[in-house]
Amino acid sequence: MRMRPTLSWTPTDDLRPGSTDPEPVADALRAGGVLVLSGAGISTESGIPDYRGEGGSLSRHTPMTYQEFTASARARRRYWARSHLGWRTFGRARPNAGHRAVAGFGRHGLLSGVITQNVDGLHQAAGSEDVVELHGSLDRVVCLSCGASGSRRDLARRLEEANAGFEPVAAGLNPDGDADLTDEQVGDFRVVPCSGCGGVLKPDVVFFGEAVPPRRVGQCRELVGQATSLLVLGSSLTVMSGLRFVRQAAQARKPVLIVNRDPTRGDRHAATRVALPLGTTLTALAAQLNIPVDGQSAV
Repeated sequence: MRMRPTLSWTPTDDLRPGSTDPEPVADALRAGGVLVLSGAGISTESGIPDYRGEGGSLSRHTPMTYQEFTASARARRRYWARSHLGWRTFGRARPNAGHRAVAGFGRHGLLSGVITQNVDGLHQAAGSEDVVELHGSLDRVVCLSCGASGSRRDLARRLEEANAGFEPVAAGLNPDGDADLTDEQVGDFRVVPCSGCGGVLKPDVVFFGEAVPPRRVGQCRELVGQATSLLVLGSSLTVMSGLRFVRQAAQARKPVLIVNRDPTRGDRHAATRVALPLGTTLTALAAQLNIPVDGQSAV
């Protein structure tokens, strides 16, 4: 029997309550050298739900695992049908105030880098540079047989041609771009193979139950080592892929600051958790630091 990956975490009573004072975050940004680690919560204001917050998708949806995807043609058909439909909405998402504020911090030299657990590309769309996509990107697909990489937009076109008239109405959208469809709605959806070798195509993202590539982990560890402090934005830090960097920073006695409305698995390692909405909080911090966002002049 296969063990399912960790999808949830229950807060304990000994965690400190969240703060409503963002001044420690402002102080860290003033000092510079801040490494941002972002999660799904920073993209909710762009219309992409998170996994674990209020109304999070885990309450109704179990994400695809790497083991299921690679072992079952039926699972792959279900995944690609749902993901193909979700991509139409996911691909239209635009950066929100939180993404734009992070890009502003970077332009003004306050950040040492950005690591994101998200697969939506919204940090880059907002103008952030040299973003490390810890879990990959839905913009790309990779062949599990020959290793060839390709564009998701090209794949979407091929899937459209192979499934003319596929227009079900989804019950919801998930942070991984997967739309909620029933088995009846999936029907006999046709999955297309790698155009080069005929192998199985997979989105170039890290599924639950799949390891982050070691080289990418090493790159992130180097960024933590070079940073002055670590600022976590919109992540519950439930899975080890992100939590390990919080632990690394804390062990090195580097301040860890978290902006997340709900408790996180990293709270015990943090100097503070600011329990306020991300978009308004980061926009207010940008204004306080006299940093223009969206090309507007600072006040």
